[in-house]
Amino acid sequence: MTTWNEGPGIVTFPDGRRVRGRALRHGEPSGPVPDHGVYLLARPPEQRPWTARWVRWPDFRSPTNTEDALDALRDAYERAPDERVEIACGGGIGRTGTALALMATFAGVDPADAVGWVRRNYHRRAVETPWQRRWVLRAGR
Repeated sequence: MTTWNEGPGIVTFPDGRRVRGRALRHGEPSGPVPDHGVYLLARPPEQRPWTARWVRWPDFRSPTNTEDALDALRDAYERAPDERVEIACGGGIGRTGTALALMATFAGVDPADAVGWVRRNYHRRAVETPWQRRWVLRAGR
């Protein structure tokens, strides 16, 4: 088992699964590398030496394809008990926070409470726009 320990960006969901959220623009953090990453960007990310999934997701928006985003995030959530999984976007707040809020619904957080939950447990400004909040509500049901 190679899950994350406590540290910057590590979110522990109510069911105990841990995922790391981070900003790609800050470069690679020190410490262990992920086993799998989901990258929420308008353009494909650079190649990584671990498995990765790209979700087309323009900055300050919701994903361009909800089904693809749900599939990628559900897969990441399912991997989290046994792998180090990271969710990342350019700034690590809006898109990453939105994805983490949705993943919190997989762990049993009510979709209506998911934004508040991720702001308390990841970043106080996570989920930056009204349409990101609405996306969590719709996709999390």
